[in-house]
Amino acid sequence: MEMRIMKSGQAGGTVVLDAAEMALVNRQAKRELAAEEVYAFAVKLCDNEIDRDGERFPTGSLEELAGLFVGKSGVFDHDWSAKAQCARIYKTELVTGEEKNSLGEAYVYLKGYAYMLRSGKHEELIGEIEGGIKREVSVSCAAARKLCSVCGSDVERCVHQVGKWYDGKLCYGELVRMKDAYEWSFVAVPAQVQAGVLKGKKKEENLVELKAFVEKQPGLQDEFEVLCKEAALGRRYVADLRAEVVRLGGLAVPELGAETMKAMVNRAEAGELMAMKAAYGKQVERRLPVQVQLPGAQEARGAQGKDSVFVI
Repeated sequence: MEMRIMKSGQAGGTVVLDAAEMALVNRQAKRELAAEEVYAFAVKLCDNEIDRDGERFPTGSLEELAGLFVGKSGVFDHDWSAKAQCARIYKTELVTGEEKNSLGEAYVYLKGYAYMLRSGKHEELIGEIEGGIKREVSVSCAAARKLCSVCGSDVERCVHQVGKWYDGKLCYGELVRMKDAYEWSFVAVPAQVQAGVLKGKKKEENLVELKAFVEKQPGLQDEFEVLCKEAALGRRYVADLRAEVVRLGGLAVPELGAETMKAMVNRAEAGELMAMKAAYGKQVERRLPVQVQLPGAQEARGAQGKDSVFVI
């Protein structure tokens, strides 16, 4: 399932339109454009820093986005109507800065080169870009998975909490396997001061939108409430199932260690967890068989045998 992601960046910095640049611009145009018809500028789209929501694009994901964003439109406030289109990206590149990000890695960001026509309706926008008024941008894209930095499993299934530290390691979500790039937008207020860190809608916000939709459909309200309760019970069941598998796995295969066992369990689906529970349960029975302590079962044993079932 794809996740729609929004991250912020910055626009600014004019580009000299030489023959090589115009050749790339004209790949996007329907007719051959002359340099004097075009205004081009650089856009800092997103980077490999952790954002305020505890997520980031690793460098590999930025490389995937570099190809996906070529040809994508620039709009305003993520308005997907044709009238909101104002610019288009004609090339991208990854830039490695001299500084480090918060993880101690080389700071890397995705840079886009955009163009717009020097027509009457764009003159005001060009002036605002040049004057530093229109600066912040936000990208909209899709990631297939969000992985926990601690155990490598999907954050949604993980026992770790984003923003907390575990044995000296910060938990955050790695956005990987980029599926698509939708657009980039000029926005007024990004979620973070530095570039590349505007987060899109959270699950809670999506749930509010879903509730608002259901409220307009009277026939769906009862069913929606039932589904919400069943979903909550399902999440609780899976959480309890994970905990039980970790317990049984620790008894059945203590050599693996608690952290390894948790990492294995966090990656498993519900069906896999049930199979693991059954398998580990059988191993535990073989390793630690239950002995009957009823008097009749001990009559054939000596005094030492009678007490042996109580020995720990």
